Amino acid sequence: MHPTTVLLWLISLASILCMLLRPWRVSEAWWASGGASLLIISGLLPWRQAANAVGQGLDVYLFLTGMMILAEIARLERVFDWAAGIAAGHARGSPRRLFLLVYCVGIAVTALLSNDATAVVLTPAVLAVVRRARVKPEPYLLACALIANAASFIFPISNPANLVVYGQGIPPLLTWLGIFLVPSIASVVITFACLLWHSSASLGGTIETDPAPAPLTTEGRLALAGLLLAAAALIASSAFGLPLGAPACIAAIAALIVVAARNRKIILNVARGVSWSVLPLVAGLFVLVAALQNAGLLGAMLAGLAALGHLQPWLAKSAAGFAVALASNSMNNLPVGLMSGAAIRAAQPSGILAHAILIGVDLGPNLSVTGSLATILWLIALRREKVEITGWAFFKLGLFAMPLALAASLLVLWR
Repeated sequence: MHPTTVLLWLISLASILCMLLRPWRVSEAWWASGGASLLIISGLLPWRQAANAVGQGLDVYLFLTGMMILAEIARLERVFDWAAGIAAGHARGSPRRLFLLVYCVGIAVTALLSNDATAVVLTPAVLAVVRRARVKPEPYLLACALIANAASFIFPISNPANLVVYGQGIPPLLTWLGIFLVPSIASVVITFACLLWHSSASLGGTIETDPAPAPLTTEGRLALAGLLLAAAALIASSAFGLPLGAPACIAAIAALIVVAARNRKIILNVARGVSWSVLPLVAGLFVLVAALQNAGLLGAMLAGLAALGHLQPWLAKSAAGFAVALASNSMNNLPVGLMSGAAIRAAQPSGILAHAILIGVDLGPNLSVTGSLATILWLIALRREKVEITGWAFFKLGLFAMPLALAASLLVLWR
């Protein structure tokens, strides 16, 4: 192997590994963007190619920015606290009913606001509710993490990885629903069954106090209206097959202006609260993936897709879905989604094969806590709240929840 190729592999994979492990507690964005910068400065990756790789992510950056702004507005105006409180109020003293309602709220938030919103914003709200209810928090917090991935292919807007895999070729909404609605239902139902079985011992008894839902202020009602209008605009954009980045950003800015009419501090607070480091993190990943493609990874993936094309459809979709699911846990699903998307656009495999890859990218991270950005952010949110759920505890659940849900989703993927 040529020394340049070896260096491309080493720097790119080391950057992704450090992004996942965060040595010396250095932010993920520094490792991804730092590795990308090193490749450019050293001349291993031509700067024009790197600039082109960064430019390809424009729609993703706009989408992430819009969704982060919407989620932060909702967090500041306590919309998620209100939603979780409503769920607790309808639990009527039953931990199992509360568990089901929290899971349903997680489905709605993931479907309409993306899996990152469920992981980052809904999780602390759910934790506050279960603390008031005096029940064991682990089942409800694990539900937030797993539904963030299990429901993330209900709509195109439910996961930034969907934009990464399909790029400009993302299917319009009605086509999307025709492909993914039944697999999404299978994913959500099987994941819930696994969570319920895993947590059955912790869901007995009764809720000691029936926590009243936190009242929604006028600003909160405006924020909720803005969120619903933004979700409607994004779903409409998806229905017409339009790129989702610009509508997400416009909808977020419109919602911010509406809420700012009554709360002028909201603009500054949102600007402070949004995790802007996600943007250079994703841009760095685009560059790292371009370097891995130069090192021969794209060729290997194209060869793999060509080999799968000779198999029976049921075997090909199963092999593709499980392969990218496992790869997502070894190096995170965003870079895997980027590489898979490049391979799909180059090879143009059968539709069912591309759709199986998307499901593997979205659902695969339910195996380990480093599998997706959403689960990493979920873990960080827990640590801020002084709650410890280990990677091993997550893995023990994911070891059977992810393969069963993935197998069921792929089984009902018909086209």
